[in-house]
Amino acid sequence: MTLPPNTTSSVTKVHEARRALGLRLRELRRQAGLTGSQLASSLSWPASKVSKLENGRQTPTDDDIRAWTSAAGAPAEAEVLLASLHTLETQHAEWRRILRSGLSPVQRELAGFEEKTKLFRVVEVTAVPGLLQTAEYARACFEESVRTHGIPNDVDDAVRARLRRQDVLYRPDKGFHFVLTEAALRVRMCPDDAMLAQLERLVALSALRNVKLGIIGFDARYVISPRHGFWIFDEDLVSVETHSAGLHLAQPQEIELYGRVFDQLAAVASYASEARAIILRVIDDLAARSPEDGL
Repeated sequence: MTLPPNTTSSVTKVHEARRALGLRLRELRRQAGLTGSQLASSLSWPASKVSKLENGRQTPTDDDIRAWTSAAGAPAEAEVLLASLHTLETQHAEWRRILRSGLSPVQRELAGFEEKTKLFRVVEVTAVPGLLQTAEYARACFEESVRTHGIPNDVDDAVRARLRRQDVLYRPDKGFHFVLTEAALRVRMCPDDAMLAQLERLVALSALRNVKLGIIGFDARYVISPRHGFWIFDEDLVSVETHSAGLHLAQPQEIELYGRVFDQLAAVASYASEARAIILRVIDDLAARSPEDGL
């Protein structure tokens, strides 16, 4: 998959940071007079693990760094390297590592973060945002994650956790501005009856006083292309999801850039009755499908 330029830049920076961490680990090993095989043997690791860590092909864990610095006779270096690792992890979070214990813990962690956020600005290009999903639509999304990443199947718990997260929509101290492309309404993540229920829910949620829902119809003239979805949390963080990882962008210039992109996409979206007219058109098109077409 070819990533959009901004995402590619972020991935490149993450790779460079991982590579720099690996080079520092190699330097410590050499200063200790150890070969890669000797270090691996002392830690009961396969030699390939040392090579992957040193060449930035694998992200070390906290325990990996502590074990490495201890074996290299440089335990005092551990804290500096751990700080570098945690900065890297904040910027780039690999889904397989995050989801190792299942989907529901991630939903609970998101709920805690959303509790602190006052303004949510969201662009989605191919899917309905989690905060607006019905149970069946959410289930289809989670089942896709289980298939893609081979993670524990706790879909039922994850669906319940996602629906509990949606309580935040009814908080008067929160503000939400969602911008969806018409394509996001038409990508069929679940059976037709479930998709119809999802679309009807969007119509209902568009009436909430603190929710602003914009739909960019197929006939819209873009000023900037919607290359990928993203979430902006207040002025603190931008979150971008790829198939392999979540990118968390916290540099002021990155947040400012995504704020400008959001504003330009929001400017070409339709709102209120016009947005509902687009959703209802999609509902009519889907409802008109014959049973044979829906197989």
